[in-house]
Amino acid sequence: MRKSLTFLALLAATPLIAQSTPGLPGQQDASRVTAGTYTADANHSLIGWEVDHFGFNPYFGIFGDVAGTLTIDPANLSATKVDVTIPVSKVVTASAGLTGHLTRPGKDGGKPDFFGANASDARFVSTAVKATGNTALIMGNLTLNGVTKPVTIEAEFVGAGNNPMNKKLTVGFEGDTTIKRSDFGIMGALPVVSDEVELDITIAFEKN
Repeated sequence: MRKSLTFLALLAATPLIAQSTPGLPGQQDASRVTAGTYTADANHSLIGWEVDHFGFNPYFGIFGDVAGTLTIDPANLSATKVDVTIPVSKVVTASAGLTGHLTRPGKDGGKPDFFGANASDARFVSTAVKATGNTALIMGNLTLNGVTKPVTIEAEFVGAGNNPMNKKLTVGFEGDTTIKRSDFGIMGALPVVSDEVELDITIAFEKN
């Protein structure tokens, strides 16, 4: 289900073969990307997560309101910087009961099963970017539940162009990675709910 998503392909030096729908504002054309700092479009950026539920089926939810910045120079992709914040406390699932469980405090003052009430935002800060053809690897540190661990995101450049609504130059990426939630101290329902969590990332960045 993972798509090989967010972020980078970014122009692997040569223009990408156009795969976008003709006429759309955004096209998979690296020449449209200009150097500078971009800010995440929180209204159109999401991080999906997926776990295995009891061995019966995958289950997934999302984090929205993603914030952060991308600093990029098409002439020097290795210097690209990404700093993204994810409001964990705003996690959404299709079940109100499950969403409540993810964000409820621990019993009798104990540790919560999952994120707990008033969970701190998660944050990913890149440390290196390696272009690999039309995709890229983004290495960085993910801080979640008060724990920081190295994470590598496989990323893909989706498209760039001027947003017809606000006229801002926008670039969009997809990315994916897999983490172990136990590494971040999130232990609820292990092992019947999988330790491995697939993250599916889609972010649009607008030029400042």
